[in-house]
Amino acid sequence: MLSARSLLLGVLAFFTPLAAMASESGQAIDLTTHPIGYAALIIFGLAYALVMAEEFLHLRKSKPVIIAAGLIWGIIAWAYTQQGLPHVAEEAVRHNLLEYAELMLFLLVAMTYINALQERQVFDALRAWLIRKGFGFRTLFWMTGILAFLISPIADNLTTALLMCAVVMAVGGDNTRFVTLACINIVVAANAGGAFSPFGDITTLMVWQKGIIGFFGFFKLLIPAIVNFLVPALLMFLAVPNLKPDAAVEDVPMRRGAKRIMLLFLLTIITAVSFHNFLHLPPVIGMLTGLGYLQFFGFFLRMSHESWYKRNEDRSSFVADMAPFDVFNKVARAEWDTLLFFYGVVMCVGGLGQIGYLAMTSEVIYTQWGPTLANVSIGVLSAIVDNIPVMFAVLTMNPDMNETQWLLVTLTAGVGGSLLSIGSAAGVALMGQARGVYTFFAHLEWTPAIALGYLSSIAVHMWLNG
Repeated sequence: MLSARSLLLGVLAFFTPLAAMASESGQAIDLTTHPIGYAALIIFGLAYALVMAEEFLHLRKSKPVIIAAGLIWGIIAWAYTQQGLPHVAEEAVRHNLLEYAELMLFLLVAMTYINALQERQVFDALRAWLIRKGFGFRTLFWMTGILAFLISPIADNLTTALLMCAVVMAVGGDNTRFVTLACINIVVAANAGGAFSPFGDITTLMVWQKGIIGFFGFFKLLIPAIVNFLVPALLMFLAVPNLKPDAAVEDVPMRRGAKRIMLLFLLTIITAVSFHNFLHLPPVIGMLTGLGYLQFFGFFLRMSHESWYKRNEDRSSFVADMAPFDVFNKVARAEWDTLLFFYGVVMCVGGLGQIGYLAMTSEVIYTQWGPTLANVSIGVLSAIVDNIPVMFAVLTMNPDMNETQWLLVTLTAGVGGSLLSIGSAAGVALMGQARGVYTFFAHLEWTPAIALGYLSSIAVHMWLNG
């Protein structure tokens, strides 16, 4: 049995050969071939394996990456401290934290508005309207796909997909063929719609906040995104049953203030864009200002609630169940697991970058392969690994690319997740919502059609914007 002294010497030996790796400037240590670097890769790999197994383990994806981030930066800081550079790791961590804080606060405001609209029954009213109209399966296939494409640039693709899937499940009933095809179409449409808007996906948001592409520059991806959606949709449409189910009688009114909250959300987006484009401030400042708009409007709704209730208490039964509007309840209902997962990913990838792995990867794929092949491959990788760490890794590598190539990687990272059902949050969520109907293998059956759309969108982008 090993003694405590032997174990301590073994641990110290694991971390010792660092002196030769310190640069002359004392500001960087190459740990890519050191056991610390290998340990960091193993830690991140194990954490991400748990993330990918979330559906089976029911372990929230934020937990393993948060622990992995702490461990990776802990061993990095130890290495730098041993070389008399205790503040280098500290400064690197602060840099990564600043990037995360800007994105987290931006997303928090957007999620708060989406939750407010959900609570005011905006999305329920839209769902009820679609069901009430009694559209046929083929018409509904196109309507849910097009609405997913149009809503996801403003709302996130997860919320959009869940909303459209609720419509499909309510109308489709036992027709598994229709439900499966419609769900695949919704996932592809939601991912494609988010690819041409800074607000549509975390990846586009990261690129915009980094200042690499201007707000209106993303709209160059509109036509490629449409192609990405339409090519597989046209092929799947041929297999949609030509049936018309009975219309359901359902009427869900929007709650008080819903339309004004929609206008405030639009004003918030305008504020964020204006602050960034004209005042050269981070977009998050404009978004937080917009949160103030919602807080003041929430105060008005709360103060006037009692008088409004007395005027309307005999109008309908839903009024009696309504509580005064509370904006902080909407903040509490934000996707905190997603936000904390984002923290863990940013810090883990930042740590691997500090070790030197991202520079090594950038040299291989962007210098040896060339940017086009590299960016297309990154899109395929995002179907297996979440596109957030993939895009953050690209931004950290910061390869020397023109706008066409940056738009290409934005497009591929956004729509590449459609290739597999597990490649995006929308796909994973719909597998749970339409459990047993929309499955991994049901999606995989149409992966060739989706891949054709993926390659077609890349070709159209290079033709239009190359």
